[in-house]
Amino acid sequence: MIEIETTGSFKNLEKFLKSKSYKFPKQILEEYAKEGVLALSLATPVESSLTSSSWSYELINDEKSFSIIWKNSNTTTDGTPVAILLQYGHATGTGGYVQGLDFINPAIQPIFDKIANDVWREVTAK
Repeated sequence: MIEIETTGSFKNLEKFLKSKSYKFPKQILEEYAKEGVLALSLATPVESSLTSSSWSYELINDEKSFSIIWKNSNTTTDGTPVAILLQYGHATGTGGYVQGLDFINPAIQPIFDKIANDVWREVTAK
C-alpha cells in the first residue's frame, strides 16, 4: 500500500493545470464532426444510400468537457436505427439472421486519433 500525506495548498498545481486547459473553438469541433460524418457516410454499406446519407452530428460544449455525437436518422418502421442493424446484425422476419459488419469503428477511429493528437499537441505546447 502506498500512502501519501501532504500539507499546504495545491494552488500552484491548480494554476498550472488551468493554464494548460484549452477550450476548443466551435469551428474546430465542427471540423472534426464534419470529418466524422464524411467518414461514416463513406463507410456505410450502401443499398439505397438512405442510411449513408443520414449521418449528422451534435456538438455539446460545457465548462468541463466537449462532446461530438454522431447520429444517423434512418430508422425502421418501428424506430430501430438502421445503422445499428448494419453494425451488429439482425434477425430477419423469416427466421434468418443477417451478420453485422463493423463499419462504424474503423471509420471513426482515425477521427478519434486525430482529435487525441491535436489535443495532446495543444496541451504540451509551450
